Amino acid sequence: MVAGLCRSFRDRAFERCFHVFPCLADPARRAALGLRVTLVMLHLIYAGIIFLFDGDLINKMKTEPWYTALYLLLWITTLVQYFVTACSSPGYVIDAMRATTERNVIFRKAPTASKQPASNGNGSLLVTVERESCTNAQGSNAISWTKLVMDMYPPGTTVRSCTCSYCNVEQPPRAKHCHDCDRCILQFDHHCVWLGTCIGQGNHCRFWWYICEETALCLWTAILYITYLKANITRAWWKAAIIILLLIFLLISLIFLLLLLPFHSYLVLTNQTTYELVRRRRILYLRGIPERVYPFSNGICMNLYNFCCVRTNRCTFEPLPTQLELEEKSRPYTFLDVLKCRCC
Repeated sequence: MVAGLCRSFRDRAFERCFHVFPCLADPARRAALGLRVTLVMLHLIYAGIIFLFDGDLINKMKTEPWYTALYLLLWITTLVQYFVTACSSPGYVIDAMRATTERNVIFRKAPTASKQPASNGNGSLLVTVERESCTNAQGSNAISWTKLVMDMYPPGTTVRSCTCSYCNVEQPPRAKHCHDCDRCILQFDHHCVWLGTCIGQGNHCRFWWYICEETALCLWTAILYITYLKANITRAWWKAAIIILLLIFLLISLIFLLLLLPFHSYLVLTNQTTYELVRRRRILYLRGIPERVYPFSNGICMNLYNFCCVRTNRCTFEPLPTQLELEEKSRPYTFLDVLKCRCC
């Protein structure tokens, strides 16, 4: 009987909570919120413990306030970057399709407004295609979403092979359906559990900056913990035990970040995604391409520019390279190519 009363009290409490916060009714959102709260708490614990235990660090704040100010600035910047990345859109195929449809409506109503970007519920979203012929066609007259997508695939490709069986929308190259988000993502990289969102074309740059800042923060915090242990390990044993336990978990996280940051830097320089690299043989349009050839790479400099400098409200579609382009990219480098900066 007592268990039944507790269960009914719990159910009523949950119902009231879900009524006040409707977003918590979704289990996926609850899990994402729990992970975000956990990450914030971990940052607070690690920073709070070292400032609470280390008296030398407190004294250093008086003599060298810039040192502590820089650490706290990095700490705040990392958390802000985390929430900016977690709350940003990875770039949804359905949003790009709606923007294209609305653009077609603009073309039909006013041909003179052909250069006006289409807007959707999330604000102004501009859809562009890298290949000049597609861009010019899109900028000169209305073009349906299906034709826009099919023009980016080789001739003979069927609409059915490019249509998502879950969303029932035509996927441009490099797009993939995420089963966690239940949406198709442009330039799908992976679904990040800690962020609670997908990493795609719209937020990959923010994600790279976040792991860069997180790596720097973990490294700096590990240095502070090790410095404290060297000076105070023989004093209060329980403080040293807490610091050692936290340091072990911190070093494990740091090793993971030190592997993740160069990996994503490599993906950026070669214009690849994690999904394309890991599942290359399972992706239909990448099966016949040698592994050392990067079909979407435009050179290191252009890859960096497109990754860092392109506006976040622009959905850029990359058509599949032609056979001539693949042959050019698979050609071995010569000394003359290095002088001409072919790789850039």
